[in-house]
Amino acid sequence: MKVCFVGDIVGTAGKRAFSAIMPRFKTENGIDCLIVNAENSTHGMGVSINVLNELKAAGADGFTLGNHAFSNRDFISQASKASNCARPANVTPAWPGYDYFVFEKGNERLGVFNLLGQVFMTPSADNPFVKADEIIEKLKAKENCTSILLDFHAETTSEKIVMGRYLDGRVSCVVGTHTHVQTADEKIFPGGTGYISDAGMTGAEDSVLGMKTETSITRLVNKMQARYEPAAGPAVICGIVFNTDASGRCLEIRRFCEYE
Repeated sequence: MKVCFVGDIVGTAGKRAFSAIMPRFKTENGIDCLIVNAENSTHGMGVSINVLNELKAAGADGFTLGNHAFSNRDFISQASKASNCARPANVTPAWPGYDYFVFEKGNERLGVFNLLGQVFMTPSADNPFVKADEIIEKLKAKENCTSILLDFHAETTSEKIVMGRYLDGRVSCVVGTHTHVQTADEKIFPGGTGYISDAGMTGAEDSVLGMKTETSITRLVNKMQARYEPAAGPAVICGIVFNTDASGRCLEIRRFCEYE
């Protein structure tokens, strides 16, 4: 199976670029399954059913989220309707939605799940390594998944790398999100698990992590409160493409950036 994962979509610029570029990209690259991190897609913070439907119309097959899963409070009542959207699994049981979803193509089944890191992250999450063991067991024993993708939404590269090493040979790919800066460390671990510390973001290129530059300057230089707003202008789409064999082993992984 050939899978594409697109990093955190930020606001209008990210959605516009995704809708304009990814249908062609998906076809030209023979992508079987396109997964998108959509936790920042609704005005830069949160998600909604309408936005998920918009991204689905542009080719997205499924979605992952992160610590801003319910920053748009409307999604609290909508999450149960989004069966192809995995919110972080290692949070309070009060969070609505799904721990994972399964994408099926022919005889192959791809299980997709999402976890929050535990270092420098809010809200605080349960041990992601223990939860990963639990979810992987369900995906293999209950869902008969041939391949598994984990979106690990975490702050530190060390915790992300540990997760990749810990799951080596048990999942097809561990892709890091949250920091919005694409890393150049894509690799396949000895056990056959593909890995990258961060897939990057999909949002305005002239920005700070997809947000207006002047806001970050105000907050960090002047130590004054300012409301984060998504930046406008031409956008970049960052992500990875990886191939798996019938046993779920990652055969190839590459990162990409597409520009408006």
